[in-house]
This record gives sequence, structure tokens and C-alpha cells, in this order.
Amino acid sequence: MTRKEIQIKRIENPSARQVTFSKRRRGLIKKAHQLSILCDAEIALIIFSSTGKLFEFSSSSNEQIIQRRIDLLSEKSLNPFPGPQVKDAAGALLCKEVAERTREVRQMRGEDLQELSLDQLKQLEKSIKDGLARVSQAKMERITSEIMALEKKKTQLLEVNNYLRMLVKINAANEALKNRPKRIPENRLLLVGDDGACSNLGFDTSLKLGLPDQSK
Repeated sequence: MTRKEIQIKRIENPSARQVTFSKRRRGLIKKAHQLSILCDAEIALIIFSSTGKLFEFSSSSNEQIIQRRIDLLSEKSLNPFPGPQVKDAAGALLCKEVAERTREVRQMRGEDLQELSLDQLKQLEKSIKDGLARVSQAKMERITSEIMALEKKKTQLLEVNNYLRMLVKINAANEALKNRPKRIPENRLLLVGDDGACSNLGFDTSLKLGLPDQSK
């Protein structure tokens, strides 16, 4: 009968989870011990359970292995180009310069300051203050430039808004003139027929003052 494959996911039952943890922890420590003996390897194993208990195993000393790991990380940070040693002088000089610049950047961020003297720390502090002043100046210039651009855009929008308001008033005035009723001249006599049509008789009904014309 084949062994049933166990699905790798979190065990929800606390009791079953604790039993599985104890079994697998002992097996893991046993395998680490065998690997250290068979392959002459330095192994450090640190385990924290879900309840916060510490379990550890080390083939020699946890502190020595951890320090060896820290030293290896430091060497990698100083030499960002791992691989074969560069034999030519130009390549070696370039690697050295990159390592120095990397160390300077770390020191600017407040790291690896133990090896610096008091004068070097003062010089580093001055450089950081000067750089901060330049950053603040560049920030203020950028803010001023953006404010001026926004003010210019605001002025343009106000001009467009005033122009549109003027067009609306002109259109409203034109519509009012177009819809105004036409008035009939008061000095004309109109005849209304049976069909409701109006005809202009052409009589002048305006009032004239003075003596009648004797020549007629």
C-alpha cells in the first residue's frame, strides 16, 4: 500500500499541529546532525515554535557560525562583483573604487561608522548638512515653479470663463430680440375682411394742425 501524500498547508487543529511539529523537529535535527558528520559541514539550526519556544542545534557553535555568516555578507557588500579574481591592475583599481564608494554610501546612511575617527565623523556630518541644504533648496525651487505654473493656469481659466460668460449674454440678447412681437404703426388704417385678413387702406390718420389748404 502506497503512503498517502500529505498536503502541505497549515494544520488547523492545535493538538495535531503540535504533534506534527514535535515529530518533524526531531527528524530535522537528526538530519542536520547526520549531514554535519557525513559531509564535515558546519550547521546551525534555530527553530521557534508557534508558542515561542526555542529549539536549536549546532555542529560547533551557533555564535561562530552566525559570525561567519555576517562576515561573508560584509565581504559581499564590499565586493559587489563576485566571481574570479580580477588580475589586471585596472580591474582591481575599479573594484577598489566601487568598494570605497559603496562604503561611503553606507556611511552617509549612518551605517559602518565604527571605523571613523572624530574628525571624519565631523566631516561626514558637514557633508550631510550641505547635501541636505541643497536638497531643500531644490525642493523650494520646484515648489515655487509649480505654484507659478498653477497661477498661470488659473489666469488662463479665468479668461476663458469670462469669454464664455460674454458669449452667453450675447446669445441671450439675440434670442430676446428675435422673439419680441412686432408693433403695427399707429398712423395706418387697416381693414379687416370677412376672412379675417387685414388690408392696408393707405389712409394717413395722423393729426395735422393748421388751416386747410385753399388751393384744393
